Amino acid sequence: MKHRIVVLGAGYAGAYAAGTLARRLSPAHTEITVVNAEPDFVQRMRLHQLAAGRGIEAPKLADVFAGTGIRLRLARVTAVDPERQVVAVADADGGGELGYDTLMYALGSHGADHGVPGAAEHAFDVAARPSALRLRERLDHLGRRGEGGSVVVVGDGLTGIETATEFAESRPGLSVALIARGRLGARLSAGARGHLRQACDRLGITVLEHTTVEAVEATRVLCADGTALASDATVWTAGFAVGPIATAGGLEVTDNGRIVVDRTMRSVSHPSVYAIGDSAYVIGDNGRPLPMSCASAGYTGRQAVEAIVGRLTGRKIPNTKLVYTYNHISLGRRDGILQSVDDEGQAKPKYMGGRRPARIKAAILKISLWATSHPTFGIPQRKRRLAAAPNAAAENRVAA
Repeated sequence: MKHRIVVLGAGYAGAYAAGTLARRLSPAHTEITVVNAEPDFVQRMRLHQLAAGRGIEAPKLADVFAGTGIRLRLARVTAVDPERQVVAVADADGGGELGYDTLMYALGSHGADHGVPGAAEHAFDVAARPSALRLRERLDHLGRRGEGGSVVVVGDGLTGIETATEFAESRPGLSVALIARGRLGARLSAGARGHLRQACDRLGITVLEHTTVEAVEATRVLCADGTALASDATVWTAGFAVGPIATAGGLEVTDNGRIVVDRTMRSVSHPSVYAIGDSAYVIGDNGRPLPMSCASAGYTGRQAVEAIVGRLTGRKIPNTKLVYTYNHISLGRRDGILQSVDDEGQAKPKYMGGRRPARIKAAILKISLWATSHPTFGIPQRKRRLAAAPNAAAENRVAA
């Protein structure tokens, strides 16, 4: 009987990891199924650009996995039962259950409204494609009216900064405001903060610092200091959260629902489950938890693949990098910031600003899409046979 590997989620982490597993494991001994709710690959890092009106590629997952032997199941994951080793899914046909021997959990994260009144009802987010498309329709409607309109972006993390600057540059008729809970670009070095401030001034973005949002209404944003900002479209970028499926399934998770894993991305409570990307809580090489990011998705995905291949074939498991060294921020299409960080996750004094980091970020986006669209390219085609009966020592043998 074939060893059943089920991958939940086909984002940056899940799609590439699934393809890599298909390349490295013998199809005579393994069966790989990817479960994803949408038929297309979503470039999440570019959803703010999609909302702003830019054309964003969305390759069909059926084409991405063509020729890999991977089975694609278009369905929404509704539950995971790690005791029975089954996944419950819902689709147009009613859904059902999928059994697994190894589960790779890569369901990612979504926008978090933190319970702010009206945020869920009236604000848009750029963490999911449907919401980004609705926001794009709203902005197009404002443009057709010829009234310009006003947009308020809540949250000055990397997503908020990229969204506000992209909107201001792509749609110059808009009045764009950016709300920062503390100092603008607080996670950046002094020089990078100055560059960011200049970019906001150049693009005409109104920045409100040390401001807390108390409620979101259909046409305005209410702040704790009594300020009411008119808003034709409010964009909520004040944090991300993971779904409740892992918690409900009984996996050991953090307070915010991320699956606690060991150095090889294996669940500490259920050894048949691996978690990667935003779904995983793992300590990086600097002794600190890896943040939710695209870079973390790549590193955790590679480590999980090495662990699964190693354990199934009886080989030593190498430790791949688990690091976070840079923040890449787009400030529209022709400006950007490349900020290096230290082992404590704090910004180093040195940074790069201007066109060059913008080009670097654009290249990263292009490479990420290409690598995901060609998941088996460049990997030696060594179809490893599974070990007949790996013993406990071999199963847990990890390179120092």
